[in-house]
Amino acid sequence: MFRTIGCGLAAAALWSAHAGAEGNAAVNKPATSHTAEANAAVAAGLPLDDARDLDFASRGFIATMRDPQVKTADGKLVWDFAAYDFLKGPAPATVNPSLWRQAGILARHGLFKVADHIYQVRGFDISNITFIEGKSGWIVIDPLVSTEMAKAALDLVTEHLGAKPIHAVIYTHSHVDHYGGVRGIVEQADVDAGKVKIIAPEGFLEHAVSENVIAGNAMSRRATYMFGTFLPRGPEGQVSTGIGPAVSAGTVTIIPPTDEVRKTGETMVIDGVTLEFQLTPGTEAPAEMNIFLPDWKALCLAENANATMHNVLTLRGALVRDAKAWADYLGESARLFGARTDVMFTSHFWPRWGGAEIGDYLVKHRDAYRFLHNETVRLMNEGFTGEEIAERIELPPVLAREWYNHGYYGTMRHNSKAVYQRYMGWYDGNPSSLDPLPPEQAAKRYVEAFGGAEAVLGKARIAFAAGDYRWVGEILKHLVYAEPENAAARDLLADAYEQMAYQAESAPWRNIYLAGAYELRTGKRHGTAQAGGLDTVRSMTSELLFDLMAVRVDPAKAEGKVVSVNLVFTDRDEKFTLVLANSVLGHEPGNRPDATATLTTKRAAFLMVMAGMAKMADMVAANAMTVEGDAGALQALLSVLKSPSADFAIVTP
Repeated sequence: MFRTIGCGLAAAALWSAHAGAEGNAAVNKPATSHTAEANAAVAAGLPLDDARDLDFASRGFIATMRDPQVKTADGKLVWDFAAYDFLKGPAPATVNPSLWRQAGILARHGLFKVADHIYQVRGFDISNITFIEGKSGWIVIDPLVSTEMAKAALDLVTEHLGAKPIHAVIYTHSHVDHYGGVRGIVEQADVDAGKVKIIAPEGFLEHAVSENVIAGNAMSRRATYMFGTFLPRGPEGQVSTGIGPAVSAGTVTIIPPTDEVRKTGETMVIDGVTLEFQLTPGTEAPAEMNIFLPDWKALCLAENANATMHNVLTLRGALVRDAKAWADYLGESARLFGARTDVMFTSHFWPRWGGAEIGDYLVKHRDAYRFLHNETVRLMNEGFTGEEIAERIELPPVLAREWYNHGYYGTMRHNSKAVYQRYMGWYDGNPSSLDPLPPEQAAKRYVEAFGGAEAVLGKARIAFAAGDYRWVGEILKHLVYAEPENAAARDLLADAYEQMAYQAESAPWRNIYLAGAYELRTGKRHGTAQAGGLDTVRSMTSELLFDLMAVRVDPAKAEGKVVSVNLVFTDRDEKFTLVLANSVLGHEPGNRPDATATLTTKRAAFLMVMAGMAKMADMVAANAMTVEGDAGALQALLSVLKSPSADFAIVTP
């Protein structure tokens, strides 16, 4: 229903069956000798003597699912635990050995005991779900992406730990992999009756339903690249997302919070368990918080601390995060809880145990973000551009040696560009960057300047043979844009992207390169038709819905039209005026006496008409709507809206 409304909600583009990918492994090629040598060199430099993560990820294992697949009620595949069984043994030449190690640990799945009264189910989604045992029931932290996986996790817990009621669900932050499965474990009626609390940081609902909505279609399309959504799983395909195996393909829901945490130091007691909160807004999410359990000296650091460097700017697109604030809040966590903590767990990855281990981790992980910020700004102030900084910046050896500071998800290279962007924006200071030619025009001129298509191909083949894959990508992207039907150019560019993928330590980089190679070879493009779910649409403010309508206005269709429509939503006691003029759609609170028409209805009925699910005339006939004035005004307004393509081109013009 609401794909055009909610297609990008919290990067909702991710929802596709990770074991049912459409990619064809047969089109993949083996690693070249250059790639094999590069990956062997990486392996030789890895701190393989540090096996702490292997121990941490295995500690406390209780059991896992007997059935390797989880499906929806109608038989759609949601998750396949066997999809990553290939992650065994030494790394093949087609996977960076550091990423291979990380992917193998992340693919371990099941129920784990973290400490007395604290359990996690890991490897059931891109994120973890945590169960805190109270006097009579559970407090659940972050109920995964989908209802099917959350229910599967609860069923596993019940099977091995006994049936207990859930008294509270805590959302640590406003990303969908930390709330989407909530209706798989609790009923709305129990929330309404006060039997179950839904706890979240201040601003959670606003950000959960608004982040990425306006640019949702673009973010969703790019997310299919970043997460390798349609790639086959295997040594030549998708091996991980970097923070979890994949994203489950089930039903996404949300239940609005009943309780908000508004300040650091705030405490709650639920079912005999004391919870102490630290707000961390503007770090990994706009609304996020950490949780300390003083009774058991246990610290939940949400997604602020990870077994990888995270994204300061996620490659699917988003507002730039604040690396300095991220480091500062980790420092605050260390000060507030470090001396009191015996076990630390997070919303992704595995726990850590022991005060000394946790203290060292917090300091070095904080300092990785601190160094990223400070060194980028230092070089920026010396006149280096974002691209130049990315080529120079490296963590100091004392920080780089730690597995958890490796770039399995975010990287120093693209994160430094994000820090530069946060301070300096898109312009690099060079006059030629003010008004550059668009890609297609520039591409044709580059090809001409090189001496034509065959000359470009010749140079690209020489570079490929030398293992200079970045340069192959640089020159062939122009040829493909100049001559998109040039099969030789597409195939060689795909070959170069594939080798860069095989060498990438970052899972998103690998997935992006492989997705680009797949599209170049096959010509197939994948968008995503899954919306963020009716729960999310219901939770959106009317103002946000109108803003989404406004960015769908086609100026050519709207030219010369002047329309104003009063809206009265009887079920929400809301009144607005939509005004189309100057090829711009705006909204105002209240109704205008000079409006072209006044529409009185429930908001759901308006949404049905807006989404094309119902005709206004039928709704009027059914007494679901009343119209005063020009009955065609709303239809005239809706006629100027244009839904974007969900599978727009990325690697071709």
